Amino acid sequence: MCYLGPTTAAIVTTFMWKSKKTLRLFWLMLMFYGGSLFGVIDHLWNGELFLVSENWIKDLSLGAVITVGIILAWAGILALAKRSPSLNTYLSTTE
Repeated sequence: MCYLGPTTAAIVTTFMWKSKKTLRLFWLMLMFYGGSLFGVIDHLWNGELFLVSENWIKDLSLGAVITVGIILAWAGILALAKRSPSLNTYLSTTE
């Protein structure tokens, strides 16, 4: 169930992106969908039928950590884009 955190964040971000279409929000949305896909694949890989492991509290905690990690990585990308002119052309601050 570690995919629930990123999946919930992806759905929320999708609704946010539909009302305010910015490239930054789009990148965050894609990163959340990638995190949730990773969680589903991880459960399937480990043979956890119905995508639920034995220790679901640990799984939910892992999902929260994955979600926070995605947000921190996204913030790092934004910080790098502000410092680098070549990256900043891809992530314009005038969105």
